[in-house]
Amino acid sequence: MDANDEVLDPAAESEASPAPRQKAPPIESRFLFVDVAAMRAKQLRRGATVRLDELLEAGEVARALPHKAERIAMEEVRRNLVLYEVPPPRTKST
Repeated sequence: MDANDEVLDPAAESEASPAPRQKAPPIESRFLFVDVAAMRAKQLRRGATVRLDELLEAGEVARALPHKAERIAMEEVRRNLVLYEVPPPRTKST
């Protein structure tokens, strides 16, 4: 298990969290967006709870949710519902 799996571990999600989740900082790099969404889709395929349901229950306009894990993950990342960490750059040792 690498460091990224620990940050996005579905087991780390609480089943019934009474407090609202912390919002992630917006992603400005499309490459980072793809990486975070791919890791989140992997979690969803392993059985993680969909976070979009919480927004719909909170009174947001209901619309058809996507069915594929990849589309759900991309929507969650777009709405800043997925926390992520960017590892520091490696220093080249010579």
